[in-house]
Amino acid sequence: MSVLTRDEAQTRARLLDVHHYAIDLDLTRGDETFDSRTVIRFTVRGDEATADTFVEVKPAQLRSVTLDGQPLDPTALDENRLALKDLAPGEHELRVEAAMRYSRTGEGMHRFTDPADGETYVYTQLFLDDVQRVYAAFDQPDLKAVFDLTVTAPEGWSVLANGVTEETGQGRWKAATTPLISTYLVAVAAGPWHSVRTEHRGLPFGIHCRRSLAPHLDTDADELLDVTRACFDRYHEKFDEPYPFDSYDQAFVPEFNAGAMENPGLVTFRDEFVFRSAVTETQRQTRAMVIAHEMAHMWFGDLVTLRWWDDIWLNESFAEYMGYQTTAEATRFTDTWTDFGVTRKAWGYDADQRPSTHPVAPEDVQDTASALLNFDGISYAKGASALRQLVAWLGEKDFLAGINIHFERHRFANASLADFIDSLAAATDRDVHAWADAWLRTTGVDTLVPAVTGDNGSRALTVRRTGERPHRIAVGLYDQSPGDAGLLTPRERLDIDIPQAEPRPIGKLPALVVLNDGDLSYAKIRFDADSFRTLRESLSGLPDPLTRAVVWNALRDAVRDGDLPAATYLDIARAHLPHETDLALVDGVLAFASGQIADRYVTPEQRPAALSTLAELCRDLIRRTEDGDHPGLRLIAVRHRIATAAHPDTIAAWLADGTVPGGPELDPELRWRILTRLAVLGATDEAAIAAELANDPSATGQEGAARCRAALPDTEAKARAWEAMFASDDLSNYLFTATAQGFWQPEQADLLRDYVPRYYPEAVALAARRGPAIADAAGRWAFPAHAVDTDTLRLGRECLADADPIPALRRKLTDQLDDLARALRVREAGTA
Repeated sequence: MSVLTRDEAQTRARLLDVHHYAIDLDLTRGDETFDSRTVIRFTVRGDEATADTFVEVKPAQLRSVTLDGQPLDPTALDENRLALKDLAPGEHELRVEAAMRYSRTGEGMHRFTDPADGETYVYTQLFLDDVQRVYAAFDQPDLKAVFDLTVTAPEGWSVLANGVTEETGQGRWKAATTPLISTYLVAVAAGPWHSVRTEHRGLPFGIHCRRSLAPHLDTDADELLDVTRACFDRYHEKFDEPYPFDSYDQAFVPEFNAGAMENPGLVTFRDEFVFRSAVTETQRQTRAMVIAHEMAHMWFGDLVTLRWWDDIWLNESFAEYMGYQTTAEATRFTDTWTDFGVTRKAWGYDADQRPSTHPVAPEDVQDTASALLNFDGISYAKGASALRQLVAWLGEKDFLAGINIHFERHRFANASLADFIDSLAAATDRDVHAWADAWLRTTGVDTLVPAVTGDNGSRALTVRRTGERPHRIAVGLYDQSPGDAGLLTPRERLDIDIPQAEPRPIGKLPALVVLNDGDLSYAKIRFDADSFRTLRESLSGLPDPLTRAVVWNALRDAVRDGDLPAATYLDIARAHLPHETDLALVDGVLAFASGQIADRYVTPEQRPAALSTLAELCRDLIRRTEDGDHPGLRLIAVRHRIATAAHPDTIAAWLADGTVPGGPELDPELRWRILTRLAVLGATDEAAIAAELANDPSATGQEGAARCRAALPDTEAKARAWEAMFASDDLSNYLFTATAQGFWQPEQADLLRDYVPRYYPEAVALAARRGPAIADAAGRWAFPAHAVDTDTLRLGRECLADADPIPALRRKLTDQLDDLARALRVREAGTA
């Protein structure tokens, strides 16, 4: 498929005004294809006698094309482009009729049949250039148009779209005409949905899921709608521009590749957010944040849209910042920034230290394939962190004033970074352009290091930095509590601008100095020697969970940089995590300790001791929660106790009894977790997996069974899993991921050794056949991450040099190999 370049898009935008699309989809044509009929009205600008351009479409069969009533040759389609030649200035009408393929990879029009009840659902995911899998289009974000959509659906289905839909008879559905939107934002979701509907501020609101999840959606419907209403009202307090569309539907759809997608009026979410098993408050908070994030896009992304994909951060960084901030302001989830600090921010730090890093606002996004690679921790987490720092530097009042100027100037149009910065500059006297150059056009993570000098009683603090960015940070000074040596008492919080004009007097020597306290900037931090000694003894005595998040992130960074032995991190976790109260911190620290330290950063000889430490830590947490007052903390501890089990006896007994002693009872999610770990340890078999699947034949159960079967330490099981992933193209995106998650296990390194060199060529071939979504999954989940050795690294580098993987896989391999090289360095530092 030919990818669109920025130069081509700019040329076409100068040539065309696109006014209107009429799209007619017929979803009754069978399991493999649907019919798509598109009529596009557009104007050719200019004084030239004629001009040439092209329209994009990627059909199973292109049946007919007419331009201004004259037929064009369908066989002239060149990959995904149909040339439109000799266009005279003025108005034109293009008609395209085609059969289009359904997708099983979450791209274009995804089709899913629910194994729980046999019902079928379809939905669109048209980002970034998958529009052409569904309808013919001038597919670029700055050629906005008005859309009219009609859909023919099977009997018993309902159809959701960007605007209010109505059934007109005989399975025909018509959606309300949209305002001006970009092609990639058109959305359809059709099937026998279970729906909960209400109104708010005179607008129809709805939440929707497949029927088999109806009881679980109904259980949480009040919470989901309360969060939606609260965020909606808060955005109307922040933004002068009212919500710009005619309704607000949220559809929880199966096998969705992203967390959610901001289609105007019809947000689609992965339906794991319809919780069918027990979850923690942090998971509920994450769901609320995603609702707030997608709603922010209604203004930033949908009302005002980027001109080209180099400004994707304008969409995602803004929505990420607003999602966390608005959730904290408008809902019961007031500690969102702690979760951001320990999970999302770490994602940004990691991405920004790899060779694939890029500026938040890159200048060299030449085509759509390159743009797709930038949906990463930089565009989301680093960009949101930069905006949080901007608000700290600018002040929220001026920040929001600039945002509202931006909406007013560019409503239902397109804008660039320069437009955004000009809008902010109009609301303040500060030099926003210089700030943008320093924060948005550069790469890498600054490191801030404290130095305390002087005699006791007249100490001074100096903050050194690597890098050139300005930072406005808070510095927390803490003293040991006189009544309890394990507690730390805040003495003072200093506001410091970096670069620092001169050392800051701080009086007597504090027990602990925490840079970036409150986490308002984006930088790695280090501790002076006295502060580190205090942390080893009293980290859990810090009173604010956000401060503890800053500290845990700093310790994590130090391990990754080889400055802190992995064993020391585990010792600190063992000492302090049993006293932690914030669920996001407990889960985040345990995830890093098990998924990175135990699985990759320690040697195979050291791994049993690491797992033992983590198992003991989880047992402490389970004992601490026996009173039943902390069910979320107990659930996290149980999950990680399962994951770190080195012997099957305890968790096998839990599975046999159907409960953890003292609770919780095992719901489907916990049962599949235990069975997966038993499979890894060789303590279950196909018969047990089949029996569990019979009890839970849902889509999630199918994924659990695939994960377990791939995890069995058996040569035939591994061969079957490998064949399913790499030799057959039958697995959906979710079943591929589940199989990949089960396949590679550190405990099975000898059994898997021969598959490591096979991975690279077969992943390259798979990605070329199946496209970016499967390429991403193959690079993320099917990579042999457990094989931390120089041979794996050498084979990967040879693959990148010689095999020419498609861009999505090349990016994933580049990142994985850099992480592997880092793991080798951490091991070397730990054994030095």
